[in-house]
Amino acid sequence: MSTAPGDMAPRPTLTQVAARAGVSLKTASRALAGESYVSAKTLASVLAAAAELDYRRNTAASLLASGRLADSIGLITGDFTNPFYSALAQAVEDEIRPQGMHLSVANSRESAEQEQRVSHDLADRQVKAVITVSATADHAGYAQLQARGIPVVFVDRRAENVDADSVVFDNREGGRLAARHLIDGGHRRIAFIGDYAWLPTYRQRLAGMGDVLDETDAEWRDLLRTDAHDVASARACTIELLTLADPPTAVVAGNNRILLGVMEAITESPRSSPAVLGFDEPEWARVLGISVVTGDVEALGRRAAQLALARLGDRAREFENVVLPMRLISRTSTSPVRG
Repeated sequence: MSTAPGDMAPRPTLTQVAARAGVSLKTASRALAGESYVSAKTLASVLAAAAELDYRRNTAASLLASGRLADSIGLITGDFTNPFYSALAQAVEDEIRPQGMHLSVANSRESAEQEQRVSHDLADRQVKAVITVSATADHAGYAQLQARGIPVVFVDRRAENVDADSVVFDNREGGRLAARHLIDGGHRRIAFIGDYAWLPTYRQRLAGMGDVLDETDAEWRDLLRTDAHDVASARACTIELLTLADPPTAVVAGNNRILLGVMEAITESPRSSPAVLGFDEPEWARVLGISVVTGDVEALGRRAAQLALARLGDRAREFENVVLPMRLISRTSTSPVRG
């Protein structure tokens, strides 16, 4: 039967999807709703049938029937002002959107109390899974979400005291890369300005630098500054270091927000211009020629999303602790010491 110009072709129905996939109507509905007890094989058949028929779920009807806002995954980040988290969120969304899922993002502000509130709020909104950059040292409380059938994936910071999937960077090796690069460039007075002292990323990067620097200069920790979580505090730490009688010849910034504060202080300093190396890579670091130690944030976010989706498909699979490499990108900001 032909369709007259201006007429709309009839939309394919869920019944047609179920027939093509060779499953019951109820099973097709469950598969497209992302319910966890649908087998991977059945899910693949239903999704393929839906794609072939160009089937689109009636979202409004689904929401009315289920009482849920949408099929979504929740992401808890540490600080919306840090571009690292926007890149992470984009990567997670890019991975889950082809599966018909949406991303709900919440900010813990690096507060354990806030993180607990937003994680339970996301659970109450019936997200399918939670991906978290956790601000807590003990993650046993997340077992409550798992007991409600909500998988939890830890990203950037490893799970502690709870069985869960996680994906992190090899921050200790990142610290070693930074220290070796500066030592090889002739630097001996190397300062490190770090984030909150309790953060595992900071502790691992510090440990990696110690692996190298403790063998060459036992006093390098005198130039260590911590708790520089924002641009202003990083700037203040840098100014203090630059006004020392014997200032550092190189400064390592613990993350991209700290790096911005370091560069502000150095730009305004009339006394010295030390070498600079940052962790993470904001776009402007390339423009200014700043050396960095960084990981692939897109790969980090996509892998976290993949772990969440895999857990939704198979609750009994073994938990994974994925470690992604970091790499050094050398630019003009860490040119070798002359003389």
